[in-house]
Amino acid sequence: MVEYVLGIDGGGSGTRAWLARVAGALLGRGDAGPSALGQGVAQAWRNVELSARAAFEDADVAWPGWHTCAAVCALSGVSNPPWREAFLAADPGLALLDAETDSFAMLVGALGGKPGAIVAAGTGSIGEVLRPDGTRSTVGGWGFPVGDEGSGAWLGLQAVRHAQAALDGRERAGPLAQSIWKQCGATRDALQAWCDGAGQFAYAQLAPAVFEYEPVDPTAQRFVREALAALEAIAHALDPHGRLPVAFAGSIAHRLAPRVGPALKRRVVEPAEGPAAGALALARRLVLQETETTH
Repeated sequence: MVEYVLGIDGGGSGTRAWLARVAGALLGRGDAGPSALGQGVAQAWRNVELSARAAFEDADVAWPGWHTCAAVCALSGVSNPPWREAFLAADPGLALLDAETDSFAMLVGALGGKPGAIVAAGTGSIGEVLRPDGTRSTVGGWGFPVGDEGSGAWLGLQAVRHAQAALDGRERAGPLAQSIWKQCGATRDALQAWCDGAGQFAYAQLAPAVFEYEPVDPTAQRFVREALAALEAIAHALDPHGRLPVAFAGSIAHRLAPRVGPALKRRVVEPAEGPAAGALALARRLVLQETETTH
């Protein structure tokens, strides 16, 4: 018997869980570390459980075990079928479980499940559209380092590449390069060692430096322009005719949304809710569908 529903929003920087009874109000919220599937299924489940337990603790409810819960886990990387299948196969015993893209949970939360588009850019980047006829499409979200253009990790990667070139003397060592040297290593060996151990999350932590030095460093300005162009391209690919509302979600998207061109800006709407709320709504829908199927 399902007693609780959990909406899990997980990405490359952290995991958030929202807890409610099946037909009740929000009970609690919990946070944990990253659960992007590209960083490993075991880590994802570890932080999903930690966030869920934290939500029960926040609600002052003793942990009842997975068997009483229905959950929709909206995680970065779910659009990769083998990763999604591996995650679902590691189900620890939930009464009901589904895995959705984090972008779709963002879309459901932002637009209340109504048709529209979402451009999400935080640690990674992705776009998703829900059309009036109920069909869906995803744009981007190919994963770091080959994709995720315009994201925090992508900006950090550009900054490190620039710092490497500046260290070689191939590019001018401006304020951005010097900042990266301070954070990651100012010698060839030190910078190489940092790169050898760095992943998506570590690169994303360098993105604030790009914005910090944008006013004074032409290279930082170029990276920000390219990130903006990448997010605008996602929005256009989602809705080429420009008819649907579009919401921007995630730390980088929020920074860049005010800079989009006039035609896109006219369609931009403020998200009503976040992805955890969207995942919780999808978890309730999952329970309802199961109830309808069994009766």
